[in-house]
Amino acid sequence: MTSIDPSLAQRVGEVARLFLRLGFTAFGGPAAHIGLLEQELVRRRGWLSHEEFLDLLGATNLIPGPNSTELAIHIGYRRAGLAGLVAAGACFIVPAAIITSVLAWAYVRFGYVPAAAMILLGIQAAVLAVIVGAIARLGRTTFRDAFLAAVSLAAAAASLAGANELLIFLGAGLLGAARIGAKRWKSPGPGASLGACALFLPGAAAAGIPASAGLLEMGAFFLKVGSVLYGSGYVLLAFLRSGLVADHHWLTEAQLLDAIAVGQFTPGPLLATATFIGFLLQSWAGAAVATVAIFLPSFVFVLLTTPWIPKMRASATLGGFLDGVNAASLGLMAAVVLQLASEALRGWTSWIIAAASALGTIFTRLNPTWFILAGGAFGLAAQWAGQLLTR
Repeated sequence: MTSIDPSLAQRVGEVARLFLRLGFTAFGGPAAHIGLLEQELVRRRGWLSHEEFLDLLGATNLIPGPNSTELAIHIGYRRAGLAGLVAAGACFIVPAAIITSVLAWAYVRFGYVPAAAMILLGIQAAVLAVIVGAIARLGRTTFRDAFLAAVSLAAAAASLAGANELLIFLGAGLLGAARIGAKRWKSPGPGASLGACALFLPGAAAAGIPASAGLLEMGAFFLKVGSVLYGSGYVLLAFLRSGLVADHHWLTEAQLLDAIAVGQFTPGPLLATATFIGFLLQSWAGAAVATVAIFLPSFVFVLLTTPWIPKMRASATLGGFLDGVNAASLGLMAAVVLQLASEALRGWTSWIIAAASALGTIFTRLNPTWFILAGGAFGLAAQWAGQLLTR
C-alpha cells in the first residue's frame, strides 16, 4: 500500500482551504480576483514571487477560458501538483455554483432575483481599491523600464477603444519579443516554438445543438463556449446571447440579463452564470452539467500549457514576449478600473469606502476579503440610515 506524502497532503489542504474561502468571498469579477490572489499568495503567504505571479497571469491570457479561474488552477498546480490543480479549481468554482443554483431555484420559484443593490454599492467600491492596490504592487515589478510602461498604457488605451483583448495581448507580446530580437536575435529551438504556438490553439468546437435543450445538447454548448472563450468573463454575454437567445431560443432576453446579473453579484467566477442558465433549462442536473462543461476546458488547457511557462521565461525572445503580455495585463486591469469607476463611485458613501479600502490595502497586510465584506456592510448601513432620515 502506497503511503501519502504528508507534506503534499498538507499543501493540498492549504490550497483547498484558501480557495474554498475565496470561492465564497471573492466578489467583483476577474480583475478583482487577480488582485485578491496577488495579495493572498504573493504578499501574505509568499507562495509565489511577483515575477512568477505575472508569468502565470500572462500565460492565462494566452489560452481560452476565464482568466482568474485559470490563474487559481495554475497556482494550485504550482503549489501541490495535480492534486493541487484539482483542489484549487474545484474549491474556487463549487461555492459560486452552489450559491448560483440556490438563487436560480429562488428565481424559478418566486419569479425574480433577490435584490442586492445596497450591499453591491459598498462591495463595488471596495473591489476597485483592491484592483488598484494590485496594479500598484505588480507595476513595480513589471515596469522595469519606460518601454514596458508604454506598452501597458497603449494596451489600456486600446481596451478602452474597444479592441479585441486577444489581439492586444498578441500585439504586446510581439512588441516585447521584437525588442529583444532587435538587441540580440536568438532563435529558440523548435520545441519552444511549438510550445508558444500551442498557447494560441483554440479548443475543439462542439457539434451543433438542436432546437430542444436536453442535458447532452446543453452540455455540448457550454463545453464549446468554455473551449473558445478568450478574454475576460465579461465576453461571455456575447456568446450566450448569440447561442441561447438568437440562435436556439432557449432563453428570453430578460432571462439572460437576470442570469448575467446573478453572475455579477455572486462571489467566485463570472462564468457561474452558466450554472444559473443550466438550472433554468434542466433544473439541478442542468446546473451541474453546465458548470462542469464550461469549466472543464480550463483544467485541460492549464495542464497542457503549464510546463511551457519556465521554458518561455528561459528563452530571451519568448521571455520578452511574456514581458509584453504581462505589461498588457496590467493595462487591461487599469482599463477595467476606469470603466467600472463611473458605475461604482456614484456618491459620498462609495468614495469613502473606496478611499478607506485603498488605504487599508496599501498600508496594511490585512486580508482584502475583510475590506470587501466591510464595504458591503457599510453600504447597507448607509442605505438604511438614509431611509431612516427621509422618513
